[in-house]
Amino acid sequence: MINIKIAKKEDIEALMSSRLEMLKVVNDLPEDYEYSDEMIKESRDYFLRGDHLSVLAFDGNEVIGCASMSFIWIMPTFDHPTGKRAHLMNVYTRSEYRRQGIARKMVGLLIKEARSRGVTEISLDSTRSGRPLYQSMGFTDSTEGMVLTKDRIKQSMRDNDDI
Repeated sequence: MINIKIAKKEDIEALMSSRLEMLKVVNDLPEDYEYSDEMIKESRDYFLRGDHLSVLAFDGNEVIGCASMSFIWIMPTFDHPTGKRAHLMNVYTRSEYRRQGIARKMVGLLIKEARSRGVTEISLDSTRSGRPLYQSMGFTDSTEGMVLTKDRIKQSMRDNDDI
């Protein structure tokens, strides 16, 4: 029987193993890929101290899936009067457990929790294979956003150092 639960601090090892497994699969990394110490430390610190909620799916004692939601608070706007937003990420189910509704249940639990916290917008970045699930749950495409990534932040700082 599959059990889905909200992760607690004592689940840190299960969270870490599931996240690192998910990153290998999603990024098509070799099984023996070694993450940097910084990546491991920062991920662990985030799970322990970040403003987020994670869920884990278990088959017995074995972790077979995970999903996380980060919560952010911005200045309120007309569309988001509470200023409370969330970002859904790291939704992952092991391949042999897919198409059984596990990801839907994990995401549904996170959406329910976000709603109880007054969140007025949930964003996500999706893989092609994940899009049908999110669309079936009411997510729509957005063209509003732009992003400045770490490499471009450095370049922007150099290009605009007269500011």
